[in-house]
Amino acid sequence: MYRLMPLMRSLLAFLLLGFASAGFAQTPPSASERAAYTGLHAAAASGDAAEIRKLLAAKADTNTRDSNGRTPLHVAAFGSHYDAVRALVAGGADINAQENDRYDVITIAAVSDDVAMVKLAIELGGNAKAITSRYDGTALIAAAHLGHDGVVEVLIAAGAPLDHVNNLGWTALIESVVLGDGGPRHVATARALVNAGANKSIGDRGGVTPLQHAQRRGFKAMVEVLQ
Repeated sequence: MYRLMPLMRSLLAFLLLGFASAGFAQTPPSASERAAYTGLHAAAASGDAAEIRKLLAAKADTNTRDSNGRTPLHVAAFGSHYDAVRALVAGGADINAQENDRYDVITIAAVSDDVAMVKLAIELGGNAKAITSRYDGTALIAAAHLGHDGVVEVLIAAGAPLDHVNNLGWTALIESVVLGDGGPRHVATARALVNAGANKSIGDRGGVTPLQHAQRRGFKAMVEVLQ
């Protein structure tokens, strides 16, 4: 029985990794959804800031939602439409609103590796500390998972929680290893987290630390950062 425990933990970690990386990710508006949009959603999808201001002057609801719970602001963020985001927030849109999968503008931009949008959202009142996604994670964890090192640095500077543990039992530092490829951007992500004071001793649910994960995967550069 006890000899089976390490194998069971490894199998669970593998299943969780596949679940986190393959399945329930962000859902940008599809082509058919964008074609069907009207009003503010349509203007946000095309990045038409002038039309947004016109509609807002006519008292359009800035926080109206589509079938996936996306506000026009989410749609503009998915499209990297910066002027549209500014116009919507100026008209009262909630920069911290979350869509049905619990993504806000900052996390949408973090996943898209859109450093400029992350900075803009924070400038407009976005909360870098927010708990987002169905994983009860943060934008920092999402960015670390993908090796978006520039986004990670911006979020750290904005006070994102370094050691938050999501419902998979992983911190941003752990995700930079277990969901990373050991390449330069994931290494830079881990280095930024460590330099900012992320706790290297926090392990996963099986007690495996980021360093041990890196050693097991043969990520030599990552090991150097974590030792």
